[in-house]
Amino acid sequence: MAERDKDASVESRRILDRIAREADSSGSSLVSRTVKRARDHVSAADVDESDWVDHLGTRIGRVLGLVICVGLLAWLVMFLVRGA
Repeated sequence: MAERDKDASVESRRILDRIAREADSSGSSLVSRTVKRARDHVSAADVDESDWVDHLGTRIGRVLGLVICVGLLAWLVMFLVRGA
């Protein structure tokens, strides 16, 4: 009986350690990781910088997409607020 309790205790500690490691991913919060990912995406951090045309075109395209998305969201909010 004592051996079974010891095995259960070891297993519980292993599970709790794993949960702690998965929950503490580099000490940053979900919001800060998401903001960093979005910033890297818009600034084209994933594009090969040796091809400056591709890098610049990707940045322009992603910024335009972001501006259009924000504009459409603003239009939708104004449309809904007016009650049209």
